Amino acid sequence: MADSEKKFQSEQFVLGLSIWVTFAIAILGVMLGLLADSQSIIFDGLFSVIDAAMSMLALYVSRLLLREGSRSFQYGFWHLEPLVAAFNGIILLTVCVYAFINALKGFLDGGRVVSFGSAAVYSVIVCGVCFGMYLYERRANRRLDSEFVRIDMKSFLMSGCITLALFAGFGISRLLAEMGYAHLEPYADPVILMVLVLGLLPIPIGIVAKALKEVFLIAPPELHYHVREVMAVMKERHGFVDYRSYVAKSGRVYMVDINVVVPADFEADIHRLDALRQDIAKRLSEYGSLDRWLSITFTANPDWL
Repeated sequence: MADSEKKFQSEQFVLGLSIWVTFAIAILGVMLGLLADSQSIIFDGLFSVIDAAMSMLALYVSRLLLREGSRSFQYGFWHLEPLVAAFNGIILLTVCVYAFINALKGFLDGGRVVSFGSAAVYSVIVCGVCFGMYLYERRANRRLDSEFVRIDMKSFLMSGCITLALFAGFGISRLLAEMGYAHLEPYADPVILMVLVLGLLPIPIGIVAKALKEVFLIAPPELHYHVREVMAVMKERHGFVDYRSYVAKSGRVYMVDINVVVPADFEADIHRLDALRQDIAKRLSEYGSLDRWLSITFTANPDWL
């Protein structure tokens, strides 16, 4: 079995495990949130439901990436990866905005008292599961280097932080009530939710920003300068007249297109040109182990640049 196929299958195993774990957290969150009458815990559960749905979508696209392509998608399906990542981030961002508005409304309406016992049970279980899955996926992704797993890993970290903050917030509110400030306790739930949302907003915003760069094929600066360095050496060594390079990244594929202008008296047959391509490809591989869509052309006519 090819290394790339093993990699994808491992990625699918991690995403599949994530889906089952996330659904379990979601069910627990919604049930205990209703039992404790807590919008924050219900939000945490609904966040997990959306996270599970996004993981299912990522798993489906991951399986598509194993295919070579089809008559309709002759370049393959790699371009779907940043689209799914952007969609994932936008959904998470929408949920955060909706939760903030809901929490603000609850605060203005006078808040509500939450059952600390149910909140504590939920927090201990979910914190352990979320941080455990985060560490597991982080370790697995050192080998997989999957954007899907990386996003899923961040989602578990977000869920764990949400739950940890919930537990701390409810504990503080309960302590205030015991100290004679019972009138503040009902406001703990909406205030905690608003603070959590504001703290978590950079994560989905970062996911969307990164994905949109790939959707719009914005050139990665590091790869752009690496290609220029390689071609500057090749130009001086082989006497190329000029060249143009174009780079982009979409999902896990780096696209590199290099057009080289050679002198009119440049002596070369197909074997020498193939050797030049191989030399350029080898030098480009120093950028790192990456999946490349590499195209290198030679012409004596500058109009083809």
